[in-house]
Amino acid sequence: MKNRTMHKGVVRYRRGYAANEEMMEQAFERSHHANGTEYVDNRDLCNGDSKGSKDSTYNREDTYNKDDTYEKEDKNNSNGAIQTDASGSFSQSLRCKRYSGWGWTVGVGILSIVLLLAGCLSRGLYYSADLYPVLLIAAGSILIMIVLFLVGIRLEKEQEQEQGRKQVPLSPVHWLGNNERMVWRMIRIPGILRVLWPLGMMTCFGLHAWAGSVSKQGSMDEMLRWSLLAMFTLLTVILAARTDGARWLAGGWQMAGGLLVLSGIFAVCGILPLPFGVMRTADPEISSAGARLGGLLQYPNAYGAVVGMYALERLTAAARAIARPVPAGRLIAAVLPLMPAQAALLLSESRGAWLATGCAAVAAFALQRRGARLPLLLATAAPLACAAWLYRQLAAAQLAPAPVPGLLALAGAWAAALLGTLLLCRLWHSGAAKAPRAAALTAIVLAGATAALMAVASTADRLVAGVGTGVSRLQMWRDALQLWTEAAWLGHGGDTWRNMFRAIQSSPYVGGEVHNGLLDLALDTGMLGILLVAGWFLLTLRSIFHFAPQLFPSVLVFGLHGAMDFDWSFTLFWMLFIWLGAWATALKTETEGVQRSGVTVKYTPIRSELGSKLRSKSRSKSRSKSRSRSRSLFLQYLPNQSRPLSVPMRSFFHIFQRVTARLIRVSTVMIILFWIGGTVWLTSRYAVAEVQYRQGMSEPDGTPAQKVHLMAALQSNPNRPDIVISLARSLPGREAESLLLNSLSHSPMHPQIYIELGRLAAQFGEGQQAGEYFEQAIALNRYDGIGQFAALYWMEQAARREWKAGFTDRAQQTAAAGVQMYERYQLLAEEVEAGNVRNDRRFVLEEHAPGYGENLRRLASAFSPPFTPELTKRSP
Repeated sequence: MKNRTMHKGVVRYRRGYAANEEMMEQAFERSHHANGTEYVDNRDLCNGDSKGSKDSTYNREDTYNKDDTYEKEDKNNSNGAIQTDASGSFSQSLRCKRYSGWGWTVGVGILSIVLLLAGCLSRGLYYSADLYPVLLIAAGSILIMIVLFLVGIRLEKEQEQEQGRKQVPLSPVHWLGNNERMVWRMIRIPGILRVLWPLGMMTCFGLHAWAGSVSKQGSMDEMLRWSLLAMFTLLTVILAARTDGARWLAGGWQMAGGLLVLSGIFAVCGILPLPFGVMRTADPEISSAGARLGGLLQYPNAYGAVVGMYALERLTAAARAIARPVPAGRLIAAVLPLMPAQAALLLSESRGAWLATGCAAVAAFALQRRGARLPLLLATAAPLACAAWLYRQLAAAQLAPAPVPGLLALAGAWAAALLGTLLLCRLWHSGAAKAPRAAALTAIVLAGATAALMAVASTADRLVAGVGTGVSRLQMWRDALQLWTEAAWLGHGGDTWRNMFRAIQSSPYVGGEVHNGLLDLALDTGMLGILLVAGWFLLTLRSIFHFAPQLFPSVLVFGLHGAMDFDWSFTLFWMLFIWLGAWATALKTETEGVQRSGVTVKYTPIRSELGSKLRSKSRSKSRSKSRSRSRSLFLQYLPNQSRPLSVPMRSFFHIFQRVTARLIRVSTVMIILFWIGGTVWLTSRYAVAEVQYRQGMSEPDGTPAQKVHLMAALQSNPNRPDIVISLARSLPGREAESLLLNSLSHSPMHPQIYIELGRLAAQFGEGQQAGEYFEQAIALNRYDGIGQFAALYWMEQAARREWKAGFTDRAQQTAAAGVQMYERYQLLAEEVEAGNVRNDRRFVLEEHAPGYGENLRRLASAFSPPFTPELTKRSP
């Protein structure tokens, strides 16, 4: 980067001081000329924003005299003047501002990285119980930062008043006005509008929770999840606008990727105990090796996608390092994480992640210039071959090798990958004519062929046997499309598929997730949510494609695999997507700053007589302008009696514009504070409910201690159906019924609530009401064999109670309804058994169901049936 050379008395440009920080602009607001000091408008060099094209370069309207003076007329504001003393160095106040800005950068950077790592360590923030603590950390930290910022502004203004000529105390109105203006200035950060995308999704789920949805708790949890993503976006936007934002974002990405990859590899080798980090199964359709690596996410498909994103980013970095002669240490640092990341991707055995990563790698290869494609292949060859060999060794041991052999295999593969890459790079940059490059190409072909053969040989069985899982996903997607057409534009609210798929599934498959991010969003928020996410994704992809093409393959994996699986249900994936977008923005700002600093301009001090005349003339002009401005301000604040009676119409529009802008700024600040404060309050209540519920479930059933904990959990969160059902089982009959009926307004599609209501009605001897509840429960979950069996049991109990109480007709009607339930249950079980569909839920006719059906037939007849005690005593 070229430096600007200046003589004494003029600002000397330094890249460290030319930071695009808002605090630096505050230091020089309303600055004027002083004796013995020169002022140069260096606003455009310090600001990294490229939106104002007129302010980003030197315009032709600026008057510039190479030998005499330099004066720039800033038509927007006067915040860009940088003051120096006689030695040409920055003043003490500017240094304090710079260190203060550096402190804010450190604070925002540490908080952002902590949230990203917390997402990695908390199972990807898939479960709501893991989301609450991270959300409290984010919202609480942002509130504290806002308070510290406002207090710092107040202290700064008080110091300015003390140093001024007039010791005028600050009034509360003046202090609030200054704070409002400074907060508004703080939120006018380049790229701040990206926060509107997650805020829009948060608003959609909030409206569903308010207006009613299939699950109020699901909508509230999704609203809180997108609120966390909005806060995370705000932090990354602020970090990207800082001086060293790109370094912080690059470091956070390496820390998160290294944590995910190394924790999984070390867990396989027996070094790091990671519960549920390896999924073991005997089904060849799920795993050919009998075990798959899920890592910290505990789900192999999502884990494979995230390590694929990290591997592609490291691959492009290694290709850039190989493309030019660099020291061996720098090349090793670029290639070091590549082999473990590729090995973790292979160990996940996620065919979708392999396909998405391969397509993204091919796209990256196609987008490279012709001279940069070979370095990309050179960076891929040795690490991929060694990763395939390591995968073959670990898969043969079912991902449970002995610690010492596992460590030796890992160390050998890692060292071979580094050594092979160094040799290929040395051959590529050798001075010989064609032999080294031919050898490098031959090595690439051999390494790629070896890696492909190893990978395919290890997973051939699963690739053949795994057709059934693909058919199940196609059935899910057809059912989801049919459900989506019922509310195509606005959706059904949060957790739609999880609450409704049992009622509409065409076969007894297991799937709490629809395995398609786009369909999941369409079911929850309709086309409105799809358009929001599509616009956000396309704009981010466009920014990355133009300003950070090395990140393009990683974002492509995020989009491709999200359309094949439920990665987008993990909050961590959205955080990584936001992180990559902010990283691209930071690289754009850094590049523009380097381009602006590439012009060398020499400034000479004013020493000639003509220069003195020009300087005095410019000073007189500035004084006259300041006098006219002060005169207008003075007239503005004159009493009403001294003002003229006729005011121009333009002044009314000016006042109206100022008042409207002020209202918008105040409203924006209040909305931000209300949003963050409300998030803290709501999340804290849900976190307390989670703690109380876990404590209650750890107590013995029916004890007073359990009831106390469940009551506390219900008071904190009355929307959760599991809390309501657990508490209802410990309450008397009528109280439990009232509680369950009230819960239906929050969860109208929960089948277990209807089963509990049917059980209570059967105990009260209300057979007809019990039959209605059980019919609704079966309609919501018809492939639930246990639920169908429970309905038959309680219908038989209700009919027996009515018969013993002397209500023969009611008992016959209840028994007849039970017989119809049994016949439908039997017919459905025969269809599933005779059909060629997958029966993942193991839906069969229960062993004692025919006995209950026979008792119900006897009760439905006109004669008193001989009950079977061994059957009626069995309660499901």
